[in-house]
Amino acid sequence: MAVRILTDSTCDLSAELIEEFGIHVIPLNIIMGDKSYRDGIEATQGEIFQWADANKTTPKTSAPDLGFAEDFLKPFRDAGDEAVFIGISAAMSSTCQTMRLAADDLEYTKFYVVDSMNLSTGVGLQVLRAADLAKQGLSAEEIAKQIESERGKVRASFCIDTLTYLHRGGRCSGVAALLGAALMLKPMIVVRDGKMGVAKKYRGKIRKVLQQYAEDMVPELKNAVTNRVFVTHTATDEIAEEIRAYVESLGIFDKVYVTRAGGVISSHCGPGTLGILFYSK
Repeated sequence: MAVRILTDSTCDLSAELIEEFGIHVIPLNIIMGDKSYRDGIEATQGEIFQWADANKTTPKTSAPDLGFAEDFLKPFRDAGDEAVFIGISAAMSSTCQTMRLAADDLEYTKFYVVDSMNLSTGVGLQVLRAADLAKQGLSAEEIAKQIESERGKVRASFCIDTLTYLHRGGRCSGVAALLGAALMLKPMIVVRDGKMGVAKKYRGKIRKVLQQYAEDMVPELKNAVTNRVFVTHTATDEIAEEIRAYVESLGIFDKVYVTRAGGVISSHCGPGTLGILFYSK
């Protein structure tokens, strides 16, 4: 018997981290027109942006189908493993509920669902924390309780280059009010209580804005848990590297991970987005 750590594709962890920490990932669906694609498997970030530009709309996203979720869980149940699933905020997706229903149908009693109340590597941070706890020998139930007790300490924020995607998706409060100045404003989006909202508003070119955003984050970064921080983005690799180097130069974190956002997050945030995500002490 083992304790397995499961998550969904919105966690935005790299393939290397997923392998290193032994994480199991179920993909959400990305719907472009009349076709549905598995996030991270069948549609790339570039293809999503190309489709959105060509069709003047953004893809829809959805939770895994119940049957697909059951097939995902069966091997763990059949092996007698305990499992913890940490998923995207229930305020943004029905994924966590789908996983609960799948476990109920399978009578999988050693399975625990944690609503991360977050997205992207705000989920990923909790997933890696759960993997750390599993290595320490905690049970699935103990891990789930620990992650839930700490999830309010996750700090997830992003700067957005274009408001178009968030507005079309309708999942971020306050965006509609900014549309009149859409070409000038670059909002900082913060996740609080499982929902996205506008925290600050920057003006200017996205490269300069992201540097200012990173500098503005320093007081919070100085109060962070120091083992890891994520720079997660849909920006150019060059810009992401500049922000990574800046965060690393602060000398706060043991590891600064750069990850590219997956299809679901990209569908809602659009190109040019970058965030710095970490646990607060």
